[in-house]
Amino acid sequence: MKKAILSIAVLGILFSANVSAQTETSGREKVYRATHTKVTELKHTKLKVNFDYQKEQMNGEEWLTASPFFYPTNELTLDAKGMLIHEVALETNGKKSPLKYDYKDDVLKITLDKTYQKNQDYTVYIKYTARPNEVKQEGSAAINDAKGLYFINAQGKDPDMPTQIWTQGETESSSAWFPTIDKSNQKTTQEIYMTVPDKYVTLSNGLLKDSQKEANGLRTDHWVMDKRHSTYLFFMGVGEYAIVKDKWRNIAVDYYIEKEYEPYAKQIYGNTPEMIEFFSKKLGYDYPWAKYAQISGRDYVSGAMENTTATLHGSDILQKPGQLIDENTWEDTIAHELFHQWFGDLVTAESWSNLTVNESFANYSEYLWNEYKYGKDQADYHQMKDVNMYLTTPGNFEKNLVRFNYDSREDVFDLVTYQKGGGILHMLRNYLGDDAFFAGLNDYLKTYEYQNGEAHQLRLSLEKVSGKDLNWFFNQWYFGNGNPKIKYSYTFEPVKKQIAVVIEQTQEQPFQFPLAIDVYDNGKPKRYNVWVNATAKNTFNFDVSKNADLVNINADGVLLADITDSKTPEQNLMQFTNSKEFKSRYNALSDIKDQVGKNPAATKLLAAALKDPYFRTRMKALKLMDLSNPEQMKALGADVEKLATNDPKTLVQAAAIATLAKTKDKKYLPLFEKGVNAVSNAVKGNSLNAVLALDPSKASTLADKIDLEGASDELLAQMLPVIVKNKITAQMANITSLVAFYPFIKFQNPELGKSAEEGYNWIMSSDNLKATENITKIISHAKSQMGDNPQVKMMISQMLKDGLSKKIELLKQNPQNAASINKQIDAINKAIADFK
Repeated sequence: MKKAILSIAVLGILFSANVSAQTETSGREKVYRATHTKVTELKHTKLKVNFDYQKEQMNGEEWLTASPFFYPTNELTLDAKGMLIHEVALETNGKKSPLKYDYKDDVLKITLDKTYQKNQDYTVYIKYTARPNEVKQEGSAAINDAKGLYFINAQGKDPDMPTQIWTQGETESSSAWFPTIDKSNQKTTQEIYMTVPDKYVTLSNGLLKDSQKEANGLRTDHWVMDKRHSTYLFFMGVGEYAIVKDKWRNIAVDYYIEKEYEPYAKQIYGNTPEMIEFFSKKLGYDYPWAKYAQISGRDYVSGAMENTTATLHGSDILQKPGQLIDENTWEDTIAHELFHQWFGDLVTAESWSNLTVNESFANYSEYLWNEYKYGKDQADYHQMKDVNMYLTTPGNFEKNLVRFNYDSREDVFDLVTYQKGGGILHMLRNYLGDDAFFAGLNDYLKTYEYQNGEAHQLRLSLEKVSGKDLNWFFNQWYFGNGNPKIKYSYTFEPVKKQIAVVIEQTQEQPFQFPLAIDVYDNGKPKRYNVWVNATAKNTFNFDVSKNADLVNINADGVLLADITDSKTPEQNLMQFTNSKEFKSRYNALSDIKDQVGKNPAATKLLAAALKDPYFRTRMKALKLMDLSNPEQMKALGADVEKLATNDPKTLVQAAAIATLAKTKDKKYLPLFEKGVNAVSNAVKGNSLNAVLALDPSKASTLADKIDLEGASDELLAQMLPVIVKNKITAQMANITSLVAFYPFIKFQNPELGKSAEEGYNWIMSSDNLKATENITKIISHAKSQMGDNPQVKMMISQMLKDGLSKKIELLKQNPQNAASINKQIDAINKAIADFK
């Protein structure tokens, strides 16, 4: 599972309104979440299903083969949420014998015909109707809905929305579409017969074994998964998709894509075979399944989901050339879900408490892929952002990585399991070395393949291979909470010609860890790798010729820690110039932000950063400088002009254009006007803003040139004031992800918030069904991320009520448009009801 990336608007809610990103258990009694006790062992699940699009229900037949796990039993207990159960029977040699059953509170208890012993198989037949809209369980911050089976535009009423069906099993929602034991430690083979209108394609786990035409324009596809996997990984997808074929070695790699995006499928998904090859070699374990397919679903309830052999992505994966030339923003997620096919699908967390063995690895796979494909700087930048999210979000310090006391099982899908967990694996890799680390992962996969695993078993595999005891590491990083919070100082002893570096840990429970320290003597660094003991204070002595010019703590950037630092611009320039590691260079660059324009060393650092081989560093330097300052223009202007026209990265070109635009110098107008016609959305957007700053009259003719559907938050934030001020109606539906949360954006960025508020009022005073419904959908999806904060709910509710008043007034003035406006009023009323 890849969590949905929160928009700038939702981040505004989480941080400005003091709402935690997770629904944690503070103030509640702690409950021990034991791993599910296995009474029954599932063996095989056979389903025959067809769909009622009008009722949004599924008619199902199931043949479930199982046996007692260990102790004899005459009962079978299944999860079955929101269903109608029509028939339950024992099937023996094709003959059915009715069985007694009790169905209440989403649990189906079946009395078997006799007491069965361990490994004595039986097959139960169940005829049922799945009614996902009757499912009572709710979603969370990670997965914002939990009804398992989703009908998208089932009656075809929305001309702008395709008709689709898709499923979402994680965490325990597969039992909303077939009776099963909905626990991660249950694994079974499967086959599914799916009967659908012939115009649709289907996707499920495993291979398509057969496809038969039926009467009335229907077709039945038979999908077979012959290797055991967990029930939450079962998947069905149905819709009008193009199937773009690819392959890895002799294994099919398919991309199910909406037909509008078919020409761009290889640009979006095309690195997948190379990823499979890279991960197979890195792990020493070839991709373990019969095929790999990827599909996208509209109105998806999270980011993406690693259903075995059939990954489901949210529709944000659908990108066009203007976005893709800048950056495939979904490539990390593609790698993340693919890595789950080993960590999560092949070996599955035995309980949600141990989710780290699924999600921390998938998070770290993003580092591995970036390191291999784009270089270590790109990998380090990606992980730096991840770790900073963990470090700067309130409430994370107190949580163990492996935790048995969560309130909702979906609480563990958080920044600790993902971002911190990935950082922990990076430390473990660096401590053990690549050979031992990846050999340990190989042992873990081979030992527990098609079974379940937990953090202790990961430790044992790594110890088995490396010969090292790792209890100290796992006790503090997996079974403990927090991270080192470090202050440091150093003093020079001229007689000994040594400096004493004092490392202080200010958190309550000290950690032990290896630490890289660079000591700069005569302007050049020498690396020392030391061991910090689990005490509040550690002192290290290093030989120097004179007092050190600079001491750089955590110089390799590996340690996951809060480090209090204070360096002069001259020291930051020295660190940037002499550091091989990205994080040390980037931290030095970031640290001069308050000295830009005040100190010559800061200007020299910016000049050096403009020539850095890594494009994000060049972009950071461009954002820090101000070329309206004559001294900066003299020192840096020529280099910025070159980047604006010749940088190989369009994102750098765009950043350089934005930097030049601050000068308001009309000599750049031809450059900006040329940029408005670029393929790159980023170059277009920044060029347009630059042109309009010089000539506002061109807004109406230029602002609709940019395709903002699915655009980045950064680009939307740049374009929003232009669109709202000039009432560019064609872009109205594309600004909804910002305007939907204008009260919270105003806390973070009053100027942007004002534009967002104007945009919201503009939409609510206009007859635009798509824009209005976008707002209500966005707000509904964000509801689960708001926790129980009454102030936030009141603000959203009041905002919706204000919008409703404007729509009612609009209806009075435009009765001829009643059909469209009434749909908008209904959507707003429904959203208001959700917040009561």
